[in-house]
Amino acid sequence: MDDCDGDGPAVLSTTEKTAVAAAAVAVVRRFQIESAAGRMTAALSRRRQRLLLQRVLDAPDCITTSQAVVQLCAAIGCGLLPRATPRWWMRRRAGGTWEDLRVCDDVIEDYFREKLRMSRRVFMEISEACAPHVQRQVTFYWELLQPEQIVAYALYRWATGESYDNSTSSFGMGRTSGVRAVRDVTAAILRVYGEKISWPTRVRKQVVLRAFLDKGFPNCHGAVDCTHIYVDKPVNAPSENYFDRKHRFSVIVQVVVDLDLRVLDVFVGYPGSCHDIRVIQLSSLLRRAEEGLMFRGPPVMLPGGVTTNGYILGDNGYPPSEWVVVPYEGINQHLDEERFDTKQKVAREVVERAFGRLKGMWRLFLRTHKTNLESLPQQFTAVCILHNILLDAGIEFDDNLLWEVDANGVRRRVDLGIHRPPQLVSMLTSTREAHALRKALAQRMKHV
Repeated sequence: MDDCDGDGPAVLSTTEKTAVAAAAVAVVRRFQIESAAGRMTAALSRRRQRLLLQRVLDAPDCITTSQAVVQLCAAIGCGLLPRATPRWWMRRRAGGTWEDLRVCDDVIEDYFREKLRMSRRVFMEISEACAPHVQRQVTFYWELLQPEQIVAYALYRWATGESYDNSTSSFGMGRTSGVRAVRDVTAAILRVYGEKISWPTRVRKQVVLRAFLDKGFPNCHGAVDCTHIYVDKPVNAPSENYFDRKHRFSVIVQVVVDLDLRVLDVFVGYPGSCHDIRVIQLSSLLRRAEEGLMFRGPPVMLPGGVTTNGYILGDNGYPPSEWVVVPYEGINQHLDEERFDTKQKVAREVVERAFGRLKGMWRLFLRTHKTNLESLPQQFTAVCILHNILLDAGIEFDDNLLWEVDANGVRRRVDLGIHRPPQLVSMLTSTREAHALRKALAQRMKHV
């Protein structure tokens, strides 16, 4: 630009114009070369893909295999074939116990029985029935707990016996929410399913009477016994009252069951130091029996002209009476008495089997645990209701739940808390009619 002056525009010389034109041509040519190289690379890639696909299609039985895979997927999607879920999925721990229970696959039934002692179908029926009574109020401060989650936690707490601190974390809730869940579910079960524990009537009564008749006990309505629920040392009650004969703190439970293990009557709450006689006197059984409200129907005639309106079987912890038939037990027994005691013991073992199933499934009441003595009777009654519900649903019991390995590695049966108290002679209320009834039943055993 030698020809420019200070005031005029800049003018390129011939040499400069030639250099600018050459540079522009070089840029355009480089762009054309790079574009052509990109198109060639893309073309080679497409060609390579076509060759690979052609080789796959040319492979033997490829089309047949592909069609089979498509047909199999269609069959599974339509529900014609069950899904083969890997067994190791049972032990997934993606989001805690509650998240695992919510997963819908083929092995979740086993997981439900392990954690909640019931099938998924029975759980959903109980949840739907209890939902209106456990529904939480909508709030802006925290996420709402679903009724199914609340019911599942209460069942899990009763089934495993884990403390609130350990069990609530796997259900995504705090300790306070766990305590409230157990309280609400207990109240809901008692309100919705309260009739599940009742004295047999109509057809059910005939079934119970027929079952005991086949065992040699006509007009017998059930068997009674007590068990102890072991608890920590009470804080707000006189602890010496709860100190039982096994030198443990406990609460007494009295139940009456039939030969199908169904709970017909339950009475919970008195301290472990009470005698079985005292418990039955404090329960409603004595009042209902004396008022004629428990045994209704035509009387049955026994040998010797003895008639009975009804009775239940008990051990020697109870005094003989017109409505509690106990064994003779003693030395130098007559043959009829020995036969009677054997039959009576075999029939009465149904109570121990019922305790085994009940406590084996709901293990919170099998071992010593910290509890509120005011809510314990309601919780155990709710568990007895669940016991009857599972019997009606045909849920089987795993006998392995009654065995455990102690600290020394020895496998032994669990302690069901059944004490055999000595008979209190000073509290005997037996009558001549009671002995006549027992003698008549013993004579009848000759023909059974």
